Amino acid sequence: MNKRRGFIKRAGMASIAAISGLDVVFADNLPEGMSIVGLQDDLPWGKDSEMTLLNDLPWNIEAKAHLLDDAVTPADKFFVRNNGLVPENPDAATWSLRIEGESAENVKTYTIKELREKFNTYSYNLVIECGGNGRSEFNPPAKGNQWTIGAVACAKWTGVRLKDVLNDVGLKNDAVYIGYYGADIHLSKDPSKIVISRGVPISKALEDETLIAWEMNDQQIPILNGYPLRLVMGGWPGSVSGKWLNRIIIRNKVHDGEKMGGDSYRMPCDAVAPGAKVADEDMCIIESMPVKSLITSPKSGAMIDRGKSLKVSGHAWAGDYKVSEVHVSINFGSTWQNCSLDRPVNRLAWQRWTTQVSFPKTGYYEVWARAADEQGNAQPMVVPGWNPKGYLNNACHRIAVQVS
Repeated sequence: MNKRRGFIKRAGMASIAAISGLDVVFADNLPEGMSIVGLQDDLPWGKDSEMTLLNDLPWNIEAKAHLLDDAVTPADKFFVRNNGLVPENPDAATWSLRIEGESAENVKTYTIKELREKFNTYSYNLVIECGGNGRSEFNPPAKGNQWTIGAVACAKWTGVRLKDVLNDVGLKNDAVYIGYYGADIHLSKDPSKIVISRGVPISKALEDETLIAWEMNDQQIPILNGYPLRLVMGGWPGSVSGKWLNRIIIRNKVHDGEKMGGDSYRMPCDAVAPGAKVADEDMCIIESMPVKSLITSPKSGAMIDRGKSLKVSGHAWAGDYKVSEVHVSINFGSTWQNCSLDRPVNRLAWQRWTTQVSFPKTGYYEVWARAADEQGNAQPMVVPGWNPKGYLNNACHRIAVQVS
């Protein structure tokens, strides 16, 4: 059996029930060398067949750069970063969200129907990027899924503002943080174990664009991306946008949930040597993501005739900030040319950039893209400083072009 296909068969069979609500009857009888029709593309239902599977226990799937050319990322090209197993048969009609905590004035529970009826609804295009996007480029290798460039997306999210719900519950004066909990299942299937419970400072929770969302791109959220309810916080690592959301706690201290400590979504506060061990007290929580850009057209490996120019385009984003400029280079960063840059459709959305590139003679070229934000921060041309989990790689994206 193909090694990858065998991997899918072993782990994928167990995951089918969570995705579809169905058991694979007689799964043990499936002949060697075959996989079920539902797994023919090596991916769960609803994801583009060109997406790259990194892991299916839990599901972790990324896009290739050319799949991310849309201004609004379609659901089938939206990356998947899960820490546990998908909840079994979640139902929007019976789902509820409980808000509580030592800094909550009250304890309240809302159904999705009550959220829709009680609060104003908002929609925003928001960038969600895995903190480990680009991890595969670190040396020595960092722990975790070896993401390349495709663990990022910018979809349209619809729901209610978290701040409106928090204000309805009531915030005590000592409130400094919120933490979330979801219904995902620990890989051990031990119900007492929490898969992930991260949080953000109150200031981030109270931003207009921080949503409790039930729709992505005007449709229900795909189950792999958090159906029926999830937090969405653009500009910060995707791990703070909790999926299958069923509880939020209002804290009088920095949230101490699962994956808030150690090297989980934390960076050395100061630069360290590659491979160094870092003490827990010397690690800082990742907040706003760094400036970054992506070439989405043409696809790497493009071939053009000498004398013709090439249109190059993509997206750029910068955590909590706007992108101020994007440049491209065809000579490995020796010189750069400016690109046309669109304004974001709303705060925390990515920005479209375009340019025309000409090549002086036949041969192999690389097109590099580099963005800078409104704070003056620019992408490095090479992989930035090493860290234990390979977070925040915002090195220039590059594609290959052959001129003949």
